[in-house]
Amino acid sequence: MTRLKKGSVLVLVGTRKGAFAFRSDARRKNWKIEGPWFAGNQIHHFIFDPRDGGALFAAVNNDWFGADVHRSFDWGGTWTASESGVRYAADSGLSVKRVWHVRPGRAGEPGVVYAGVDPAGLFRSNDRGAAWEEVAGLNRHNTREKWTPGAGGLILHSILLPPERPKRIYVAISAAGVFSSDDAGKTWHPRNKNTRADFLPTKYPEVGQCVHKMVLAPGSGDLLYQQNHCGVYRSKSAGENWTDISKGLPSRFGFPMVAHPRESKTIWVVPHIGAEFRVCPQGALAVYRSTNAGRSWSKQARGLPARDAYVTVLREAMSSDTLDPAGVYFGTQTGQLYYSRDEGRQWSLLAGSLPQIFSVEAAVV
Repeated sequence: MTRLKKGSVLVLVGTRKGAFAFRSDARRKNWKIEGPWFAGNQIHHFIFDPRDGGALFAAVNNDWFGADVHRSFDWGGTWTASESGVRYAADSGLSVKRVWHVRPGRAGEPGVVYAGVDPAGLFRSNDRGAAWEEVAGLNRHNTREKWTPGAGGLILHSILLPPERPKRIYVAISAAGVFSSDDAGKTWHPRNKNTRADFLPTKYPEVGQCVHKMVLAPGSGDLLYQQNHCGVYRSKSAGENWTDISKGLPSRFGFPMVAHPRESKTIWVVPHIGAEFRVCPQGALAVYRSTNAGRSWSKQARGLPARDAYVTVLREAMSSDTLDPAGVYFGTQTGQLYYSRDEGRQWSLLAGSLPQIFSVEAAVV
């Protein structure tokens, strides 16, 4: 992929059989596809890092050869694995099965990159992904024995780094819940008050909630939203307390969630029927948007299939760009990639025959 012009839109898609990139100018009408990179490998996450001239990071997983974070500093021309892999300490009794999520550090943290893995753990690199070390304060947390796998495994899939709080880190784990640190990862606290765990004997435990995705609203660093196995929630208090905002949605269950890049009260979700049938309600693919922090929801389905669309959108498979109006993108398990140039009012098919889509990340270069 040649270096993109400033202002170009880049949509990175991780699939079961490789990584793909879609690029366009700011009009987002004509797209060029490139890839696949890592053909035949499972790419659980594929993301652009705008710092230091730009980089691409891919969470590459193979059932035979294991998992690692690969990076490219020449727009995918060449790729390099880490020096010794993403590995737990030998005495931990843990072995990394999958890398699920990669998160570049803040603008003021040159070289810092984070990764979330299965079984749930947080790793940090200080040299742009060359070497990785455990964030032991979380990985050896005293509640760990209460963490249990969800259907996808015991996975750390959300890593949030508020620009306004340079030492704060949020993570979400399925199934353990939300944790936060205010000392750059040394100590961690569960943040699950008032989020339900209907599948446990205790419905509101300290830990054990199955968060499907968590996002950070732009602004103070304290406003969070999450799509949970048991509802959709908002926190105005950095996760110390959560409010159920599921009313108005056709289901409490779903996987992906996106926050608007500028409007702190605007979010998008894609509801699914439930844990036993993880597809769109009534076979109609639809996105739901709230512009008032979840107090009410509106259906956005224009351009999407309204019948016989029994599809699933996974937790990493939805994103937005930072243009005005913002573009919104999502991909399905059956390989369709949809996008909207007007914040969900009208949807179009960007690609119809990709492999199973695991992740979608959009960026303006």
